[in-house]
This record gives sequence, C-alpha cells and structure tokens, in this order.
Amino acid sequence: MIGADETVVVIGGSSGIGLAVARRAAAQGARVVIIGREKTKLQAAVSTIGPSARGEAVDALDRAALAEFFQKLGPFNHLVLAASGGRGAGAFRELDGDGLRAGFEAKFWAQWNAAQAALPTLQPAGSMVFITAASSRLANPGTSGLAAVNGALERMVVTLARELAPIRVNAVSPGVIDTGWWDDKPAGLFESSYGKAPLARPGQPDEVADAVLFLMGNAFITGVILDVDGGLHLT
Repeated sequence: MIGADETVVVIGGSSGIGLAVARRAAAQGARVVIIGREKTKLQAAVSTIGPSARGEAVDALDRAALAEFFQKLGPFNHLVLAASGGRGAGAFRELDGDGLRAGFEAKFWAQWNAAQAALPTLQPAGSMVFITAASSRLANPGTSGLAAVNGALERMVVTLARELAPIRVNAVSPGVIDTGWWDDKPAGLFESSYGKAPLARPGQPDEVADAVLFLMGNAFITGVILDVDGGLHLT
C-alpha cells in the first residue's frame, strides 16, 4: 500500500493504463498528478479520479517544461511512466522508418526524458515504474519495431535499478489490454492477439494498475519486469 501522505506522478495519465493507475493511487489516499499534452483530456480525466488529483499539461518531450514542472512540484514519492505512442508496428521488409522513429519518440524518449527530469525531486525512498509491453520478448513477426522500443526500456530498467538505488526502478509489461491503443489497428488484430494467451481474453487497465501499485508499495522490490499478460509470454 502507498500512504496518504505520498504523491504519485503519472506521465501519460489522462487515458488507458495511466488513468487506471491514477485512479487506483487516489483510491489508496495518495495525492495524484497526471501529466499529458491535451488540457481538455486532462480535465476530463481528473474529474473521474477525485479531489486528490490534478492535471498538468506538459509535453514529456519538452525537457525545459518538465524541469519546470518538477521544480514547482517539489519532493514527491512515485513516478509512473505510461507515455506511449503505438507507431512502429508492421512487417520488417515494409516497416516505415519514420513511423518507427515516431514510436521511439512517443514512448522510449518520452519515458526516458521524464525519468531523468524527475530525479532532482524524486525522494530516495520512492520508486519509478515504467510501462513497457509484451512485444519486447515475444518475437512475434510484425512486431520488431515495437520490440525494439519496449526492449530498450526494459534493458534500461534493470541497469537503473542498480545505478539509482535506493530509488526503486521496476517495469510492468502488459500484454493485450482493452484500451484505445488498439483503435487504429487492423480489424481482427485485437482478437487474434489475445487469443494466443492461455487466459484467452484481453486484460483490463485496472489489472495492470494493480500490478503497478503493488510495485510502488513494496519497498523490497527493484529491478523487476512484471508480466501482466494473461500468460502471453509463455507462447
């Protein structure tokens, strides 16, 4: 459990998994700050979280804006890095390089940037939790770009767990989760993807959020990549 006197910052907290994490953290009594680029979307998200939450419109790729935000916020306890893009999928022979670069920008670089910018005010007894994806280790044809983005984050996580100690650094690696991430994907891909897993159903954002809150609250876990994928990694 996280304490009522703790502050949680969620990068990419206005929708999907990030929003589910913010709601779970607020339900445990934490002060929550969600970060996103769209003010209207942030306001709508905050209204669903509760009075202990607020939103800040900051582009996670804008280092100066991030530095200003964390300086104004002051000391805080937990950082959740849920920024994501979704670009970079497709067969390698036809994979669009510009799309893959955009995928790295929206996820890897946004998460990297926020993690580094947060260090001056993230408390030593606190934690970082990166949201990666099962594509990092599945070796599925057509996902080499996504594997590269998420694999880069996961390799960084285990190194940072040693380098940044006593700050705890972990990751949650979701499988096929029922969020808007799938809205622009080819018809049938969503169903065929979760159908491969032993549990044969999509996960829910709250199920991923529960894992994130567990890693935030357990003070003796660091350097862990926790699969929340219905067993998809077994395939």
